[in-house]
Amino acid sequence: MAQELGEDANWLSDVAAGMEPEDGLIWVYGRDDDGTMAFSDDGIESLRNLIEIRRGLGR
Repeated sequence: MAQELGEDANWLSDVAAGMEPEDGLIWVYGRDDDGTMAFSDDGIESLRNLIEIRRGLGR
């Protein structure tokens, strides 16, 4: 997702950390119980909105 949005993966992870499942954040787990953040279509839109908010605040 970071590459698609042209953002730093660590920064984007920090931005998405406050998202909830209701916001479209999905956690995908493999056999080793390591989770990977994923987003529904609505989640991607929510993430874009959060990016704009963060940039507006100068963070």
